[in-house]
Amino acid sequence: MRQIKTVFKKELLMHTRNYSLIWIPIVFIVLSIMDPITTYYLPIILEKVGGMPEGATFEMPDVLPVDAFMMSLSQLSMFGVLIAILLTLSTVSGERKSGVLELILVKPVKTINYLGAKWLAKIFVFAIATIIGLLISWYYVDLLFGALSLLYTILAICFFTIWFVFVISVTMVFASLLRSQVLSCGLTVITFIILSIINSIFQHKMPWFYNNLSNLIQEMLYQEQISTDLIINLVLLVGTSILLLAGSVYLFNRKESL
Repeated sequence: MRQIKTVFKKELLMHTRNYSLIWIPIVFIVLSIMDPITTYYLPIILEKVGGMPEGATFEMPDVLPVDAFMMSLSQLSMFGVLIAILLTLSTVSGERKSGVLELILVKPVKTINYLGAKWLAKIFVFAIATIIGLLISWYYVDLLFGALSLLYTILAICFFTIWFVFVISVTMVFASLLRSQVLSCGLTVITFIILSIINSIFQHKMPWFYNNLSNLIQEMLYQEQISTDLIINLVLLVGTSILLLAGSVYLFNRKESL
């Protein structure tokens, strides 16, 4: 436990020094509020910019608060996930290249403590960024589009944070297996593309599948109740994340022993 605390503090110190604890939340805030605000002010933007025939009017269809909030989740699901993948890969692979990893493991630090602390640190950073970004998104959605249940919004944010736990866990498997950041990044992205394709094909048969979390959260916000499929999805994400972390430790040990 002491080793985990030490490595965890080291990781947070690194994130403080490279300003990750500042710029990641800022980026997540921008991603979260960009689409809702742009959508709301789009008619005014088009009117000011011009380019429309004289006398023509542009009317936006009514956007419900839930749909506006889901725009924020969509942006984080794409660009936020990419940032999480790149930042997670840079820690393990970067320390391998710089030789810092060998110095850490010589002390000795157990692999489970080393990877576990890194895993927790990344979850902490992206959980904070996600919570801040989506809470600010909720504020603007409530202000511009109408009331959105604060209770279920908080639940949605907590549930969506678990998606980043899963993303970080998948990324750490490839970071532990491969030394090349480019190859690890490519395989991680391909993995999520494959999961997305499986979800789009079998969504009607497996509504609890990994990539269906956003749809289940949207359903929860509309109905203001937590479905069984959402509970199964969350259990699946958490359980798989723990198994992936264990797999990362196993692969890392095998790789380093070769």
